[in-house]
Amino acid sequence: MRNSGFIFFLLGLMALLDIYVFQVLQVILPASSKARLAIIIGYWVISVSAMLYVFSMPYINHDNWPRWVVTYTRAIVFGLILSKLLASLFFAVDDIRRAGTWVIGKMVQKPAEVAQSGAGISRSVFLSWLGLAVGGTVFSTLVYGFGNKYRYHVNRLRMSFKNLPAGFKGMRIVHISDIHSGSFTDKEAVEKGIKKILKEKPDMILFTGDLVNDRASEMKDYMDVFSKLKAPMGVYSTLGNHDYGDYVRWESVEAKKENLEQLKLVHKNMGWRLLMNEHVVLEKGGDRIALLGIENWSAKGNFGRYGKMEEAYPGSEQHPFKILMSHDPSHWDAEVRTKYGDIDLTLAGHTHGMQFGLELPGFKWSPVQYMYKQWAGLYEAGEQKLYVNRGYGFIGYPGRIGILPEITVIELS
Repeated sequence: MRNSGFIFFLLGLMALLDIYVFQVLQVILPASSKARLAIIIGYWVISVSAMLYVFSMPYINHDNWPRWVVTYTRAIVFGLILSKLLASLFFAVDDIRRAGTWVIGKMVQKPAEVAQSGAGISRSVFLSWLGLAVGGTVFSTLVYGFGNKYRYHVNRLRMSFKNLPAGFKGMRIVHISDIHSGSFTDKEAVEKGIKKILKEKPDMILFTGDLVNDRASEMKDYMDVFSKLKAPMGVYSTLGNHDYGDYVRWESVEAKKENLEQLKLVHKNMGWRLLMNEHVVLEKGGDRIALLGIENWSAKGNFGRYGKMEEAYPGSEQHPFKILMSHDPSHWDAEVRTKYGDIDLTLAGHTHGMQFGLELPGFKWSPVQYMYKQWAGLYEAGEQKLYVNRGYGFIGYPGRIGILPEITVIELS
């Protein structure tokens, strides 16, 4: 059985959380009522169903399931675990309070008073309801986020560079990243995003990796959709960490290599120019700039490092302005800024903004910022700029909360 240790750990955690939350429900629900019975039955039906699904996961061939069923089932199970875990934190605070009150009471009471005092310290109704409210809100928010995964947000910005040749001033670039076609379940919704891109009439379209989750075959149903992306100066692309098939078990090393070759063909057949540790020279109005694209390069140990700037960069130094496409934003601080100070603009993706966070004017937050210093939007250091796209698609959680899927429109000036 695959990952049996983790499965049993997860089942044990779920059982403990279910029992803990149920004890609280027994305290706060009205006694002897039909509503109480209905809530308890519903609670255990949902909880046991979730546990049965987790237990059966190693034995189920999910390839035979509709993709949307697998995606939403896993998301709902995860949401239940997370919401119960957060609720339990409030219950634990209450239990610590009760234990402390009981210990202090035993210490200050006289022996005779202790003998007469048989009643325990009652559970705080306020903290119990607060915990349930927090857990319920988190679960409801996760469900609400399902409806945001195709709400493509067009983010427009102008970037000024002192050394940009005159011929390229006013040039419009659409930057997208992290399509993750293997997660899509609504082709019509995906196509609406493509129409938004084309409506911007970009001079060039740049895609910074993760076309699929794992397999080139995931693009079969979406080739016709993304083939519609056209621009006067071309569509260029790079590879991301998911494109190499590193996260699935292949029947052989050759099968994995063949998958990557098939993915390269997908880019070619869509009319995209895949840059594999190389650069191209772009010409406009008699002026020239260099566009570099490298394979995935990450400063994080758990992600692959296939990129080779030493192959992509030579020859580009003669051009006054350079754009680099590099999937993982950690590459910027780790190598680009330290070794290639004349790379003017780096475009990346990868983080998705964790598909969860908060963005307000002048303030943005996501848990992913504790792993990535640059995780969404524009960053500047000296004359160099980095833009991290929040991702066109999604993976894992089939939704977005606070961080919407992004189409970036950059005007150079």
